[in-house]
Amino acid sequence: MKKLVLKIDGMTCSACSSGLEKYLNKQVGIKSCNVNLVLAIATIEYENLTKKQIENYIKEAGFKSLGEFKGIDDLETGKSDKNKLIILGILILFIMYISMSEMLNLPSIPFINHNYPLIFTTTMLFVTLIFLWYGFDILKSGIKNLLHKMPNMDTLVMFSVLFSFLYSFYGYINIILFDSQQFTSLYFESTCMVIYFIKLGRFIENISKDKTKNAIKNLVQITPKNAILKRDGKEEKVTIDKIVINDILISRSYDKIAVDGEVVEGRIYVDESFITGESNPVLKEKGSKVIAGSICYDGYIEYKALKIGKESTISEIVKLVVEATNTKSKIQKLADKISGYFVPFIILVAILTFIIQLLIGVSFEKSLIHMVTILVVACPCALGLAVPLVVVVSNGLCAKKGLFLRNSDVLEKAKNIDAVVLDKTGTLTYGKLNIFKVYNYSNFQDEKLLDIVSNLEKHSSHPISRAFNLKKKFTVTDFKTLDGMGIYGKINNKDYYLGNEKIILNLKIKNNYKKDYNFLIKNACSIIYIIENRKIIGLIGVRDVIRSDIKDIINKFYNNRINVIMLTGDNDITAKVIASELGIKKVIANVFPNMKANYVKKLVDSGRKVIMVGDGINDAPALATATIGVSVNDGTDVAMDSSDVILMNNDMNNILDLIVISKKAYKVIKQNLFWAFFYNLCMLPIAMGLLENFGISMTPMFGSIAMIFSSLTVVFNSLRFGMVNK
Repeated sequence: MKKLVLKIDGMTCSACSSGLEKYLNKQVGIKSCNVNLVLAIATIEYENLTKKQIENYIKEAGFKSLGEFKGIDDLETGKSDKNKLIILGILILFIMYISMSEMLNLPSIPFINHNYPLIFTTTMLFVTLIFLWYGFDILKSGIKNLLHKMPNMDTLVMFSVLFSFLYSFYGYINIILFDSQQFTSLYFESTCMVIYFIKLGRFIENISKDKTKNAIKNLVQITPKNAILKRDGKEEKVTIDKIVINDILISRSYDKIAVDGEVVEGRIYVDESFITGESNPVLKEKGSKVIAGSICYDGYIEYKALKIGKESTISEIVKLVVEATNTKSKIQKLADKISGYFVPFIILVAILTFIIQLLIGVSFEKSLIHMVTILVVACPCALGLAVPLVVVVSNGLCAKKGLFLRNSDVLEKAKNIDAVVLDKTGTLTYGKLNIFKVYNYSNFQDEKLLDIVSNLEKHSSHPISRAFNLKKKFTVTDFKTLDGMGIYGKINNKDYYLGNEKIILNLKIKNNYKKDYNFLIKNACSIIYIIENRKIIGLIGVRDVIRSDIKDIINKFYNNRINVIMLTGDNDITAKVIASELGIKKVIANVFPNMKANYVKKLVDSGRKVIMVGDGINDAPALATATIGVSVNDGTDVAMDSSDVILMNNDMNNILDLIVISKKAYKVIKQNLFWAFFYNLCMLPIAMGLLENFGISMTPMFGSIAMIFSSLTVVFNSLRFGMVNK
């Protein structure tokens, strides 16, 4: 079985991706196909086929293969798209005003009113032509999908727009040639409205696509572009793509590890927090494994390349995130199903109405009016706005509470959440080393003792040095770094050593403070001995600090029947100490990114509705795999881009607010969908002319007004939700 991932051009909505997916899955030789609308890719498993044959199948379905997927292309939205929406939004207001001002007894615009028919009608035609140009991609897609027997929303939009425009243009010609007062036969504004609302909805959808693309782009950029290669005793700077397995590479202080490998020479401290979640620096020496993207602090190593390209840890993370975006939510599946039946049904109703009315003696013009009215009145603008508008309103509500929602799926899923998985470093803690406790065995005041330590540490590049703030400055001489043990320096002609337990053994100093040392170890601290002239004068424990309000928040989760799980790459002792302090009952420690994602996936597969909260690159796959991924705001960009929700103020109380807003928002979404369909149920019989005997009829003009009214109903219902829940 072979696997191929192709970049697809021409997909505009969920009906396109589902149509292509269904078409490819029916072809001989293709065992499975999954089409990702967000990344515009098709993942195909096949046998006894060539790449060219598969690309021909895609062409037959009405789309185009752009070759194998190698990376993320340009973003879907840009500043120009936003500017176009703003400018054309002004034009929408303009054309609606001039077309309805006289009907509503509003002040008319000089020269562009019914008293100047030629200027008035030509102005409307000119504005409509601008909108036809703006929506040309929709019209083209609609025709293409119709020809390939896969009608989608674009097809319905195409029919309604073209029939409405052509009939209006026919009326425009009649006004010029025969009767300059026949304004009732112009429906240009409905053409403009349909195109604009569809474009607005797609702009909102594309913003979510861009977030996912940015997340994966940032993951790829973690590793450096160049590396130092050691060959025949000489050093050579090379690009990453020139490295092969078993090459010997070199890294020094402040370098980034270029590829996954194994240390063959030297010692160095590295920051692997972006992968493991471990905030403390990790010593790497001969035999230790190193991960691409790790930041070196102090030392020197030579390491052998073991995993490159697609086999690297970062590439695996990218793969996990991409696979997570392939899944489809219930609301997406519902949209696919609706578009699969709704569009052909409306087209069929419009055509049958036209034919039947001609057969029973209704005039051609009247039959055409009914057909156009059906297509205009049934245009799914309200359906297209039902979900995105609630997302916009909910974003506003959540932003006030410190929450930023990334996509509409959150509103569907958060209401059923029953488990919260929390990363430790940067989520339960601040992700920054701080002094936990100071034992002072000297004659100095605590402040002076810390000043001595700070003055020595300021010369060190070790991450622990950042836990100390320099206040009073002393002159430090003869400073040295003692590899694997600590540092040395002279202050006021006295010898000072700072370091771990190895420095005690090396200096052969008697340690009478084992009790204090064990206490700090049990509290998950990194230990610093302070030695003056070969005498221990102090002991400092440095550790990551727990967020001040997190314990109360954990209790609130439990009180709301939401289980809490700590999932961390940190060591088991540290994790259990933190969990015990916070009252967390379940702890999973020593996990790497793929293990985190796998654990979250097992929870989701078992039926649990899981919120994953994290802050690092190591959390990205798990954030993407969870029912909802939540990132704290001071986390890495990749973690935030891979998540569904960002906590702007890092207050996890707001996760409960999210669940409440979700329940109310989803209720409003269902109301909006109900009104969108109820509107069609009521308007279609009138548009078909079935109620004319009762004196109830409709023209495309009023059909467009009714269509706008249905959209406004959805808008006001969504805004009402925002007003009530402030």
